[in-house]
Amino acid sequence: MSDALAMTARCFRLTTRQPDSLLTSLLLPVLLMLLFVVLFGGAIHTGTRYVTYVVPGVLLLCAGYGAAITAVSVSQDMAGGIIDRFRSLDVRGAAFLAGHVAASLARNLASTVLVFGVACAIGFRPHAGPAGSLAAAGVLLMYILAVSWLAAAFGLAVKTPEAANGFMFGVAFLPYASSAFVPIATMPGWIRGFARDQPVTPATETIRGLLLGAPVGSRPWAALAWCVAILAAGVVMSGVLFRRRTG
Repeated sequence: MSDALAMTARCFRLTTRQPDSLLTSLLLPVLLMLLFVVLFGGAIHTGTRYVTYVVPGVLLLCAGYGAAITAVSVSQDMAGGIIDRFRSLDVRGAAFLAGHVAASLARNLASTVLVFGVACAIGFRPHAGPAGSLAAAGVLLMYILAVSWLAAAFGLAVKTPEAANGFMFGVAFLPYASSAFVPIATMPGWIRGFARDQPVTPATETIRGLLLGAPVGSRPWAALAWCVAILAAGVVMSGVLFRRRTG
């Protein structure tokens, strides 16, 4: 635990030394939300105010951009030789990776608070009680944790930080091909099945329903099942890849 805390503090310091990446992860989701709401929102019909519809998807989009930074940071450490020094100090791989994931959680939570504050400033009005708000936060936190561990695994799998940056494109694409920004019924028929049966859709609809006080049915269980599966895959892959890269 002490090693994990030390690695977490190190990752926080690295984050403060990369203000361009930090500002991108914090501000880009806000700019995208403003772009959709202000410029495109009037032309998109969802049965409610578009800012009310789009905020949950933007919150999940934040996780994708934050996870991309994690993938790059892990790849940079693996390519820079610092791992040999950590191993000489008997720092285990689990502690090293946990530090990166903890820093990713902190960045994503900061981005989430910023996006939520801007959303409320431009007209988003949640109707959730304390229980609904905590449940929505729990689903969002599970999604962030899952994609952060998956990003760590991706950072170990590739050889260069530039390749690790490609992780963003895969994760950031999923919210667009889901119910995050437009209803699935408005999509072409060939993509509806994918949009309906991928992890972002149940997570988005769960958070949206909980924040607005609407019925969510079985969507929370589907969202949590996806998150647990992604988290388990990320943790296992990270352990295997770290041993392979350092063995």
